Amino acid sequence: MGRRPSELQLQLFFLLSSIILRYRPDSVITLGDADVADAAGAMAATLEAAGNGVIAQLPGGNPVSEGLRRRIDEFLVELGKGSGSRFGREAAEVLRAVERGARHEAPGVGPEPQAYLALLARLLPPPAEESPARPNSPIILP
Repeated sequence: MGRRPSELQLQLFFLLSSIILRYRPDSVITLGDADVADAAGAMAATLEAAGNGVIAQLPGGNPVSEGLRRRIDEFLVELGKGSGSRFGREAAEVLRAVERGARHEAPGVGPEPQAYLALLARLLPPPAEESPARPNSPIILP
């Protein structure tokens, strides 16, 4: 996304970011920036290949990134139904930007293994159902 992002790209970025933040691997391993970069890169390559007429599904490099890639794929298939090739190109650009950020190639992303995920969490507040409940009254009863 070297040029100014389109409205669709901005919407995709925020939707994909929420998918990434909500993703919980099945294993005891936690999701890290490297997994996000791998999944975004694999999904972008799949979309780019499709844009060139090649049907290929490029997997993530490990079980955690592959699980996230599949979740992103399911989301994009559902969201992009009937959208045509423009949607795939726009989504691939957004995924490449996510990949660069998660690889810490973007300004403001530190070297920590979850710096990109922490940045996303600061940008996107948790959904209402995941936010901690606030008491209706400042008085706490036993």
